[in-house]
Amino acid sequence: MMMAYGWPRLFPLSASSRQFVIYLKVLEDLLLVVTKSEIEIWSFAQHRIKLGHCVREASSLDKEGPNAFAVWKADGKSLAVITAGFFFSVYEIAISGKKLADANHAVDLLHFKCGFNTRLSQRVTALTSDDASILLGLSDGSLAVMSWTGEVAVPFLAKLSIGILPLSVENGNLEASGLGVVQLETSTVLQMLVVVFMDGRVLQCSIDRRSPADIKPEKWASIFDAVCTSIGQQLQLLAVGSRRGTVELLNLADNLSHIRTISLLDWGYSVEDTGSVASMSWTPDNSSLAVGWKNRGISVWSVSGCRLMCSIRQGSVSNAFSPASSGVDASRHEPLANGAAHLAWGPHGFSLIAAGPRNVKGLLEFSFAKSSLKRCVSGSSHILDVLYGEDRLLLVEFDEEDELKLRHLMIPKTYISEGWPVRHVAINEDGSYLAIAGKQGVILYDVLMKRWRVFGDITQERQIRCFQLIWLDKIIVLLNYREATDSYELSLYPRFHLDESSLLCRKMLPGNPITMDIWQQYILVAFAPFDLRIFRVTMDGNVTPFKVPVVQLDTVRELSIVSVKRAPVALQLVPPQRSPESSQQPGRCVVLRNDGELSILDLDKGSERSLATGIERYWLTSGNAHIKGLAEEISWWAYGHQGMQVWYPSSFTSSFFTSLVTLFIQLDPEIGFDREVYPLALCPSAGVLVGVSQRLSVSTCSEMPCFEPIPQAETILPCLLHHLLQRNKQDEALQLAKLSARNPHFSHSLEWLLFRVFDGAIFRQNPKSNLEVSTKKTSLLEQVCELIRNFPEYPDVVVSVARKTDGRHWPLLFAAAGDSTKLFEECFERKSYHTATCYILVIAKLEGPSVSQRGALRLLQATLDEFMYELAGELVQFLLRIGREYENSDKELANSCFVSDLSLFFFLFRASLSETDLLTSTVRKILEDHAGGLMSRRALSDLVAFVKETQFNLTKFLQAERDKSARLDDFASALRSMSEKLCMDVLQNRLDAEFLLAHMCTVGFREWIVVLSTLLRRVELLVEIFRGDVRLWQAYSRTLKSHRDFVEYQDLLVELESSLA
Repeated sequence: MMMAYGWPRLFPLSASSRQFVIYLKVLEDLLLVVTKSEIEIWSFAQHRIKLGHCVREASSLDKEGPNAFAVWKADGKSLAVITAGFFFSVYEIAISGKKLADANHAVDLLHFKCGFNTRLSQRVTALTSDDASILLGLSDGSLAVMSWTGEVAVPFLAKLSIGILPLSVENGNLEASGLGVVQLETSTVLQMLVVVFMDGRVLQCSIDRRSPADIKPEKWASIFDAVCTSIGQQLQLLAVGSRRGTVELLNLADNLSHIRTISLLDWGYSVEDTGSVASMSWTPDNSSLAVGWKNRGISVWSVSGCRLMCSIRQGSVSNAFSPASSGVDASRHEPLANGAAHLAWGPHGFSLIAAGPRNVKGLLEFSFAKSSLKRCVSGSSHILDVLYGEDRLLLVEFDEEDELKLRHLMIPKTYISEGWPVRHVAINEDGSYLAIAGKQGVILYDVLMKRWRVFGDITQERQIRCFQLIWLDKIIVLLNYREATDSYELSLYPRFHLDESSLLCRKMLPGNPITMDIWQQYILVAFAPFDLRIFRVTMDGNVTPFKVPVVQLDTVRELSIVSVKRAPVALQLVPPQRSPESSQQPGRCVVLRNDGELSILDLDKGSERSLATGIERYWLTSGNAHIKGLAEEISWWAYGHQGMQVWYPSSFTSSFFTSLVTLFIQLDPEIGFDREVYPLALCPSAGVLVGVSQRLSVSTCSEMPCFEPIPQAETILPCLLHHLLQRNKQDEALQLAKLSARNPHFSHSLEWLLFRVFDGAIFRQNPKSNLEVSTKKTSLLEQVCELIRNFPEYPDVVVSVARKTDGRHWPLLFAAAGDSTKLFEECFERKSYHTATCYILVIAKLEGPSVSQRGALRLLQATLDEFMYELAGELVQFLLRIGREYENSDKELANSCFVSDLSLFFFLFRASLSETDLLTSTVRKILEDHAGGLMSRRALSDLVAFVKETQFNLTKFLQAERDKSARLDDFASALRSMSEKLCMDVLQNRLDAEFLLAHMCTVGFREWIVVLSTLLRRVELLVEIFRGDVRLWQAYSRTLKSHRDFVEYQDLLVELESSLA
């Protein structure tokens, strides 16, 4: 899996080379760029250095035309170029004898020498090669084979007898159709040639390396609008780009059967936005596919169809509004806004080079980080998983607020200068240590102390060529290649000291290893083609910084598997189930092959059984010592083209295959992410599945957007609890829930579990017995409620689920969850007033309005006492709405009763009106009492908030309280008190004072108007009052001048005196 990070870098070409790129190829640590008139070759190692440059003369360009096609020989020593004038040239690439020193080494410069040049008799439209020959595709549909020395190995064959293969249901042939070849691609490993014709058809042919002309047509692909192809030879996949802008994945091992379609249509981008597919490139390990479109953008996809990276900015769907179609510089908005003609991955997959379809200043280089195929099952809060780039680690971890974040950790230059690039990363069980291996040596990182540990002797470090590494408690186990002896070995080092003197054990291996795994003291190593050896580690003593124990490796099992299946890429030992002996040797292992087949292997019998296909990653949670309390049957997880899959093995006490028959796989739609989030790590202790997606961020300081990997979490706890309760494992479910109780998403997990089960109960319920609840057997809904009742979140979870469902189904929910009034009382006692308010609506539906009224009135008084005015406002609206509903229902009752019994109507109508009036007066009384208390204490800000949230009639209240709580006896003390309560430096306080002043002006409270106008310095209001009352002005002026506390108002007095004069 690849994930882009950082800003794209401009890979500069020479000023004279800024032309249309016709060929782009990365071979080992070299990058070759061919433009219309020049050839450049660059070092593509740690540092980008131009090693060679060839410029065609103007006379050659006039005579032969610009370069049109090129192909680079696999050994990197020759380059074939065909010009627009059909001149065929072969350049030899050799060491010039000159050297250029980079940061650490001296690199050899290269030069180009034209070996020969000849004119072809026919028009060439496609070009490919192998080690021995060059294959040319012609405009008439025929092929020709030439040697790298320029000789015509096979003359131009008339349609190459491919015409005998039917083109369609009608028995047409190539000779009759006269179609030209637009692309050729070969795979020497698969001995295969793929031909793309001008009409969009794709032909698979077999080739013989010993006889270049022996090309046999095999199969037409069921695609009729192809424009380009790319062979993933490791996975035996063929990617076919179409004119529709989609990519079709075909299985080369299964007669070109269709696997899946990769498209941006699900993200809102059609072929009008992107154009047809222009280029494709597989990563070196075939785990990801880069796709470039003709009109706009590139993207990177996993084999399963997950979108890992996309250069098109989200929200700019239509190409009509894209930067490319407007008059602005497209590169400032998104890279490759005009399309991508060529793509090439770096030798290690950490970089993607892209060339646009027009004359460019240079190439764009995108940086990528990988995730290790080694499954990460984390039981720690330190490091959940690691992505690694060529010179850094991207750590997925929780921050201080329990939110996922991704942190860049740069590898020390002292190590990466010699060990570039990073190739392997391993995390220990508790996530506190990281082991990193590059081209040579090993380096350790202490996550808690933030310290690095390296080999003290650089000579010893250079002898380490790590093929794979893994943790064994406090020991790092290296699968090491010894160049001196050309052999592999297992080397065990303590994490406290990296040095040959501290080497705990070394074990020579008999063959070429593929992968390895470890469980407790057992190490499993797989060798090519598929031989297994299990070693047992015995230690005499403990590993400490001051003591080195005696360690011995003994072979306890050897097994050779003979199978026609693909080679394995990952293994994992399955711990013995329900075994009291912790040292019991494991008898099974899970095998993932490079074609995505996941199987389980019996190490005792050598029998293998397939579990699933199309798998990219898998996780085993059972048997992890650092994940305590997990139920044993919740064991296996996998991700592939079907999304997340979960296996629940029922029992392993019986024989292997008998128990496997009862294995239950569940494709749970609630587990997993969208197809733009790739799962990385499983964290059962936190109850989440951790994934990562890509986001684009734009900055004004850069012309290019920044690619940011964003970690995301998906809760898995509801799925696990649901399964356990389905199997009547209440105790295990409770244990698992308690382990997850401190997780940040725990309440949401319980809510989702209850909602899911409740929704299923509604669906299964008989419509004729809507309110009936079975009492014969404890239902799953009752089990879920009983489980959640053990946690304080229970009332909140139940009412949240109720609010998300139709009120008609509430009786079913609360028949299992308990009496709604009791749950309300529980919330009220805990002062969980928000939750209690939600229960008011439920009580009104289930118990009737009168019961809900009493509860709402209690809540109203309590929320006012706690100054929770927003919640109090909601309760006031609810109570008044209940009163209006009473009145409306009574009027309807009056209309229906008038004809039948007039006397009964008057009795009922008068009684109901009295209830409505009583409810309204009660609410008003509660609000007036609270407002009176606030006014008496001069809590003016609280009074304003109270009035705004509850829609309280402040004007009417002030008129009634003129001589009571609203009375001001002393101007000086009132001004002093209000200036302390309402600091005018705070904007909200000024707004509150303005609000009160407006109401005081409405009711004509001169005392309040004078005080508030003074605080707000409202000169116009004060002048209007004082002009009509000279005595009041004199008293006002004398008061402000005589009190030292009012010095700040002296400028106001001067302004008032000036206005009144």
